[in-house]
Amino acid sequence: MLSSSFSDAIIEQEMAMTGGNMFWLNTLHDCHLDRSLPLPYDRYRLSNEHRTDREVSLSFDFGQALSHHFLTYASSNNISIQDFVLTCYYAFLFKLTNGEKDLCIGMNTDGRYRDELKSVIGLFQNTIPLRCRLDPYWSLNELFKEVKEMMSNSLKYSYFPLQRILDQHPNILKPTFLYTSFVFYSNESQNVNNGIMIGDNRLYSMPISIKINEDKIMNKFDFALIIEYIQTTNQLSFTINASVDLFNQTTVEIIAQRFHSNLIQLFNMTKIEMNKSIYELSLILSNERLLLQSMNNTEVLFPPLSCIHHQFISQTVKHPQKLAVELDDQSLTYSELLHYVQVLSLHLLNEQKIVPGDVICQCVERSLSMVS
Repeated sequence: MLSSSFSDAIIEQEMAMTGGNMFWLNTLHDCHLDRSLPLPYDRYRLSNEHRTDREVSLSFDFGQALSHHFLTYASSNNISIQDFVLTCYYAFLFKLTNGEKDLCIGMNTDGRYRDELKSVIGLFQNTIPLRCRLDPYWSLNELFKEVKEMMSNSLKYSYFPLQRILDQHPNILKPTFLYTSFVFYSNESQNVNNGIMIGDNRLYSMPISIKINEDKIMNKFDFALIIEYIQTTNQLSFTINASVDLFNQTTVEIIAQRFHSNLIQLFNMTKIEMNKSIYELSLILSNERLLLQSMNNTEVLFPPLSCIHHQFISQTVKHPQKLAVELDDQSLTYSELLHYVQVLSLHLLNEQKIVPGDVICQCVERSLSMVS
């Protein structure tokens, strides 16, 4: 016969699993789990194509100034660093995917969703989908409120196994949210052996894996953003890992530069500008902006346009003795042609009463025809 405490534990576990089942079913019920985010891929993988283990990894340090602005803003607005950087990531993905408003990505959790589990030794890691449906007209602050609530609810049910989440959608053969990831690390000190310094940038790779069940492990993402916070130095850095199957290294470099530029743009803003809509953020790099400006500078200076009779008088003044027309043995200089034009123009003015400008144009034409 089961003891009362053991029986209560079983009931509590069943209730927890039922709650998790209902939460994830409701969260993902209309989500296109088999549709990849429209990232700027260089290539597409065929459904039956072998997945390689190769990836390209690129890192940027936020730097002291940007880290300070970022952390100060988060602290003054009572925002956790993880939630805030995830908010920036969603805003960046929205721009990077040309306005995709339903963004679902994967995140590894430690599985310690309750305080009493935090001191327990063992691996509780689980992967959960993080779905954010944003409005392009939200400000960053409004997006943060959405992300904060989404994260709070998702972490509350992070104990629910990934495999059981996938089992809720048996028709989905390829859950693409697993291929785009977000990872956040908070360390007391920087691991100096965990990378290579090239100039001001620290390049390193972090092995990431998702355990779906005892037999299935997905050990690579197509695209992952890793944020690291070093507590002792109060500095942040980010790494982008991307599959070589899909991305060229130059593409990943540009994406990393765009994210870094996006962060600088966000935290160089005034309080008024922080209320700008997400869609107003720009991914254009400074060198690209200069190129666009030069391409749009289409003003070309042309000499002022003038009528044919004005041009004829000008040529006569400049070159009175040069030949103007020539046919067989007959020829006229500019000064001679002007003389005949003036004679003919007087005649036409008296006979037809037309304006002088038109007269001279007709005279030039008639004088040429007379020579011919």
